[in-house]
Amino acid sequence: MVSATSIDNPKIIRAWTMYDWANSVYSLVITSAIFPVYYQAVTTSQSGGDQVNFLGWNITNSVLYSYALSFSFLLITPLLPLLSGIADTAGNKKSFMKFFCYLGGISCMGMYFFTAASLEWGILCVVLASIGYCGSLVFYDAYLPEIASKQEFNKVSARGYSMGYYGGVVLLIINLVLIQFYNSFGFATQGLATRFSFLLVGVWWIGFAQIPFFQLPDSSRERKPGTLLHGYEELAKVWKALQLNADLKKYIVAYFFFNMGVQTVMYMAATFGSKELHLEDFKLIATVLIIQLVAAVGAHAFARLAKSIGDKRTLVYMICFWIVVCFGAYLVTTEVQFYFLATAVGLVMGGIQSLSRASYAKLIPADSIDHASYFSFFDCTFNLSIVAGTFSYGLVEHLTGSMRNSTLAIAAFFVVGLVLLVSVKSALIQKTAK
Repeated sequence: MVSATSIDNPKIIRAWTMYDWANSVYSLVITSAIFPVYYQAVTTSQSGGDQVNFLGWNITNSVLYSYALSFSFLLITPLLPLLSGIADTAGNKKSFMKFFCYLGGISCMGMYFFTAASLEWGILCVVLASIGYCGSLVFYDAYLPEIASKQEFNKVSARGYSMGYYGGVVLLIINLVLIQFYNSFGFATQGLATRFSFLLVGVWWIGFAQIPFFQLPDSSRERKPGTLLHGYEELAKVWKALQLNADLKKYIVAYFFFNMGVQTVMYMAATFGSKELHLEDFKLIATVLIIQLVAAVGAHAFARLAKSIGDKRTLVYMICFWIVVCFGAYLVTTEVQFYFLATAVGLVMGGIQSLSRASYAKLIPADSIDHASYFSFFDCTFNLSIVAGTFSYGLVEHLTGSMRNSTLAIAAFFVVGLVLLVSVKSALIQKTAK
């Protein structure tokens, strides 16, 4: 059980941040760096064609990848409120967190068997790994208000994201060495070494997750087991609470739109560099590495800025910066420009993710103990924003034939999110909040 001694307990907070260290290798290696490049390579024909046959349907490879990600998040979203409601009722959020962690990790291991001849298997693993990742996050995020005091939310949230960036970088470097010097490690081909890196992601994710699984408490209080319907009843209570909390409602809608932009950029950046600028694989992966290192610094820097000027103003500044980045992506034509753009993305990527989570935690009613249900709402919004973002990105490319046009759609998402965020008036995310 969570007790008073669990609040701001350094040992528990360290354990909590280790799950970011564990699962962020999926975000970096699978969604951002090595797998997208590998996927692009094995689904491109020797003549340079980008059309693939998936279950009898001819489609552009990058569009298929966008749609697969959209489908995975669309599939998991209706389940999260159910699962989190049960977790709040039965007090077993850690069990659900474990299940999704193992699903995601094993699915990453399954990518080892993905080749040009097994496209359907590869897409299945992509979908299941994505479900495992975002499924575990709702229960992981729900621990934040149970292990940290409100004044520490920004700092602890930023620390978690930073640990994730550092952990992802460590494994990415290990994998790059394996891939670059594959002969020295006994691999027959570079492709085999690349597939082995997916296996390492699963082992790393599941292995390091044992630290938080061992240290984190199970529940904030004793609770009786719930039913399936009770899970949705808990979600309905959160929805009703949102109707009475105008600022929280406005914030979650604003988050939906600006997170559409953030997550789509993260998922599609490497594919954009490959298709639009024809960058070499190693350069693309190095670019993602730069983004991660800068993001770790950005998470801490913007947490300090928020302490000085308030969460809301800091988020507004970052969203404006993201809008500039999107227009920059539309205009970028050279390799050097792409590197500068990637550095800019990294700077605000870590800050906006950690501060968004911390700001939401502050806006949750102080007397609420159903943190998993509240964070299921947050993570449902997170998932639906990815569905809308990645689908829109793929659809615009499908209709116009250019990924550059998709970046303009992303800019529009940020503009809408900015307008909605400005309307949030709560003192809890202003400079004057105590």
